[in-house]
Amino acid sequence: MLYFDTAYLVRLHIRDPGWEQVRTLAATDGVACSLHGQAEAVAAFHRKFREGAISQKELVELIGEFEKDARAGAFTWLPLSPAVMARVIKGFAKLPAATVLRAADALHLAAAAENGLAQIYSNDGQLLAAAAHFGLKGINII
Repeated sequence: MLYFDTAYLVRLHIRDPGWEQVRTLAATDGVACSLHGQAEAVAAFHRKFREGAISQKELVELIGEFEKDARAGAFTWLPLSPAVMARVIKGFAKLPAATVLRAADALHLAAAAENGLAQIYSNDGQLLAAAAHFGLKGINII
């Protein structure tokens, strides 16, 4: 199972830089993401609309495609359980002062670690820098 943060998840549906590498990797194994990745992905699609990169019609089609893929089992959605939240708290407690980590990224890291995954795929430098503090290897293939 491959854990993709939302930046990689979005590249399965939008041709942002690196999308070809991400899609090739996704074809090698199942893709997992924390449940909140659904909301983040849809927000990223809307950002494309807001910025004028896609039309409203394209946004609706994109969200529909994403929902269809999700219903078809293209992704394993990992729950935001009390155990994941406990990992978030423990993770922040031991982060060095110089490490910047957003709460949403901590949820990704904690969900991956809590579900026994050893690696997380992302191109987010802050998430990757914090991965080891959650017992994960952060990998960027882009």
